[in-house]
Amino acid sequence: MTKASLYQQLKQDIRQGVWPAGTVLNQQKLSEYYQVSRIPVRDALQQLKAEALLVMAGKASLMVPPLTAAEAEELYQIRLQLEPMALRRAFPQLSFALLGQAEDLLQRIEQDQHLSAADRGALNWQFHLMLYQASHCPHLLRLLHSLHQQVERYLGFQEISLNYADTSHQEHWQLLELLRSQQLDAAVTLLQQHIQQAGELLVTHLRQLST
Repeated sequence: MTKASLYQQLKQDIRQGVWPAGTVLNQQKLSEYYQVSRIPVRDALQQLKAEALLVMAGKASLMVPPLTAAEAEELYQIRLQLEPMALRRAFPQLSFALLGQAEDLLQRIEQDQHLSAADRGALNWQFHLMLYQASHCPHLLRLLHSLHQQVERYLGFQEISLNYADTSHQEHWQLLELLRSQQLDAAVTLLQQHIQQAGELLVTHLRQLST
């Protein structure tokens, strides 16, 4: 297994709950589990730490951080500010071809029966980013990319634990149709509702789990 493939596998396993929140990981443990040397394990751990998918847990170990209501609320509130801005800036450049690519993503989610819930969550986010990339705002896009790295674990959890896939998917189709029909204000309103409703549902669920 190469360094790149180990990184991708470990990242996927974190998203899919193979290594659930609170799990402490170290080089020896992962080297034995994935049957690789410690060098690619070390590099993969450092990359995942840089993406905040792992946090320090002592001097020589890292931990899959817990999912918290406070963090989930902060993240969706940031999304509420940045994503409508990105969509408005992208709108003049949303070509027929680009919207077609976004539709291809939605169709893949529908047609690929082997996608895990976490993978569906990741593809849903790719759908959003594909629209925002047309904004040609590099600083904003970098912020969104960083935000995505923080949100990713929550999206996978939401897909798995809250059975939110169908609702989210239908709202994406509605958003696409509004953009195709040039209804920007309605599309932005739908996007805001989409982020806020999903965020509030997730926060409520996490708060219930912590009590």
